[in-house]
Amino acid sequence: MGRTARTVLAMPMRKQRKARGAPRFDVQRFLESAGAAKRIETFAPGQVVFAQGAPATTVLYIQEGGIKLSVLSKTGKEAIVGMLSPGDFFGEGCLAGQPFRMSTATAISPATVLLVERRKMTRMLHDLPGLSDRFISHMLARNIRIEEDLVDQLFNSSEKRLARTLLLIAQYGQQDKPPRVLPKVSQEALAEMVGTTRSRVNFFMNKFRKLGFIEYNGGLKINNSLLSVVLHD
Repeated sequence: MGRTARTVLAMPMRKQRKARGAPRFDVQRFLESAGAAKRIETFAPGQVVFAQGAPATTVLYIQEGGIKLSVLSKTGKEAIVGMLSPGDFFGEGCLAGQPFRMSTATAISPATVLLVERRKMTRMLHDLPGLSDRFISHMLARNIRIEEDLVDQLFNSSEKRLARTLLLIAQYGQQDKPPRVLPKVSQEALAEMVGTTRSRVNFFMNKFRKLGFIEYNGGLKINNSLLSVVLHD
């Protein structure tokens, strides 16, 4: 892993824009002006947005709340493959001809989601350069994240992997994002994401709390100092 927060957390696109002084692209306002924000749905915590194996016909955009992506094996074992936050697209596989959903999307907190029909999204990406640029940035960041996750699993300890997972869920590195209280995520879910046991997650969470890296006060608050765990050799 690299020694900078940008490399470790795989979030370079927004920071590069900010460094160049470019205005932040308002996807929500853009989608509204393009007439795409006509189908908006709300989901309660634990409610399924779409299920694995369901027809893939829409691209989704999170306005508020958090979404968990998980995959269920033939033997019934669930693996969490992603935790998404406001500003994230998901379900984009349909744009590449994916006929069915490869994962299940579930709300982990009250969520508001914008759904754009596949053909309309394809047309907008062809016709609207601003949206196309933002979507490409999203896909590049997602690919970098996947590569970083693989390196993380191969070379880092479970303690570092847990710290990195918490920082990513807390959206560390995004501009104008102060330390925030996370949506409720169980230690079992964190263990699945990190690739370790619940007992190890519990041990490290207690350690992080004692060191002041995290706080429990009506929810789980992640402090930026947790980054030191990720950067420490």
